Amino acid sequence: MHFDLTDLRLYLNILDTGNITAGAARSHLSLAAASARIRAMEASLGIEFLQRNRRGVTPTPAGKALAQHARTLLQQAERMQQDLAEYANGVKGQVRLLCNTTAITEYLPELLADFLRNHRNLDIDLQELPSARITHALRQGAADLGIVSNAVDTEGLQTRAFRDDPLVLILPTGHPLGEQASPTFADTLKHDYVALGANSALAIHLEEQALHIGQRMQIRIRADGFDSVMRMVARGAGLAIVPRIAVERWQARQPLLSRALGEDWANRSLKLCARDFATLPAYARALLQALSPTTP
Repeated sequence: MHFDLTDLRLYLNILDTGNITAGAARSHLSLAAASARIRAMEASLGIEFLQRNRRGVTPTPAGKALAQHARTLLQQAERMQQDLAEYANGVKGQVRLLCNTTAITEYLPELLADFLRNHRNLDIDLQELPSARITHALRQGAADLGIVSNAVDTEGLQTRAFRDDPLVLILPTGHPLGEQASPTFADTLKHDYVALGANSALAIHLEEQALHIGQRMQIRIRADGFDSVMRMVARGAGLAIVPRIAVERWQARQPLLSRALGEDWANRSLKLCARDFATLPAYARALLQALSPTTP
């Protein structure tokens, strides 16, 4: 075998993104160079690692085995780099952090900016995913840390409290549902919605909740970010479900109504999680400490 770390990172990036083009871009390689590297890896053993199809690529059984070993090797290489960093100037570490929509937009910008300012030799690979995909990635060793909703199964992972993060229904003033103190999610599905983008972790979560009760959300428009959603709701475009923290910082002139939702999944909290906090690389432990609440 003649695999190097660039080959292994490329291969994992292709698996994570689902196609060679996106994996090449994430690896800062041209499509031609990435394809040549993958072909060389397969030719060196006479084994196919990827099944190609119209929708992208999926790993073969051999490819799944390669992915497990590649993640282990890259994690060991990163830990070696961190351990040696104190002996060299300018050596940088990188933490891969996976978060749901609310964490990435409402809680993390200032926390991560402060962390980066205080740790000049560390970078953060930040990605938004639904909570269930985050826990899967952590179990597979594809990330260092995650922030997920307490609604997902975290068996096999270690967790710490991060923030309380209830979801609330917002409505334009004068909307019929505004007369109810605590409307149910099913009540709202009879009305039009303003939603986040289709790839947003929260949008995916809400649409899954609707399907669980045999209904669909009537989405009239999708907006980019909570501020855009709230501005459209305030002007009467429809209903929306957003984190309460987003409503609390709403300072626009247009008024809107906010109502609590009675469903358990709406009264959520967020948790920090990892496979094992004690075995995280030093730089990932530093980020964990920066994100952990100062009080229980």
